[in-house]
Amino acid sequence: MPRNVGDLPHAVEHQKELEERLSGKRPAVFLDYDGTLTPIVDRPEDAVISESMREVISGLASRCPVCVVSGRDRQVVQDLMGLDDLIVAGSHGFDIWSPDEGKIQHDAGEGTEELLDEVKTRLQEEIEPFEGAAVEPKKASVAVHYRLVSEENRPKMKEILDAVLDEHPDDLKVTPGKMVYEVQPKIDWDKGKAVLYLLETLELDRDDVVPIYVGDDVTDEDAFEALEGRGLGIFVGEADDPEVSGRTTSADYVLYSIPEVENFLDGLAR
Repeated sequence: MPRNVGDLPHAVEHQKELEERLSGKRPAVFLDYDGTLTPIVDRPEDAVISESMREVISGLASRCPVCVVSGRDRQVVQDLMGLDDLIVAGSHGFDIWSPDEGKIQHDAGEGTEELLDEVKTRLQEEIEPFEGAAVEPKKASVAVHYRLVSEENRPKMKEILDAVLDEHPDDLKVTPGKMVYEVQPKIDWDKGKAVLYLLETLELDRDDVVPIYVGDDVTDEDAFEALEGRGLGIFVGEADDPEVSGRTTSADYVLYSIPEVENFLDGLAR
């Protein structure tokens, strides 16, 4: 049952309760990237995780399965993290790679490449002329970043995207994030589906495994919902943050900041 972010119990303050839920079981940890492992930054290419966070995640990965589930392209996430021992699900789970198995194939998103290429070209022509706007082509989506766009021009970003959607109502959808719009194929696939697919594919859908998902964005809600009743969802953010205010979530607990995420993951590893 979704709750207001401000009503969630704090994961560290309720550590004993969490330990009881994990007692005798093995965690499988799924992590969003931007806003969870590294701060949201003005330019996406600057979002490199800290050395201490990298060490904590590497240590955790040596003890249990760890997967990063990101809207970014998989290779970009791998380059930014500088780790090669993690499972990475890029492009909202459309592109999955495992250090043991290599690329994990699934058919979600097949046949959409040509349409996304057309959308990319059009958005570059119509949106990039606005100062501060950036169009980021990805394997299975096209992202429009507008954090650096002036307040008066931000509504124009949405107008352009709405026009694209109106032309392809059965083929495309737009998912909003933190100062970003993600144009994606209109198919039944999201971060939640990706997590469930990974649990099954990696044979982690067992009674002795507790999946834990940590994330901060609107797109992470699909994963929180997918794990309701079978795992734990941890939302990252404060209720009084303007980008979080008024949000409801299906997460079970909250962590207020990235340093708290680091401490939580470090404790989990130990």
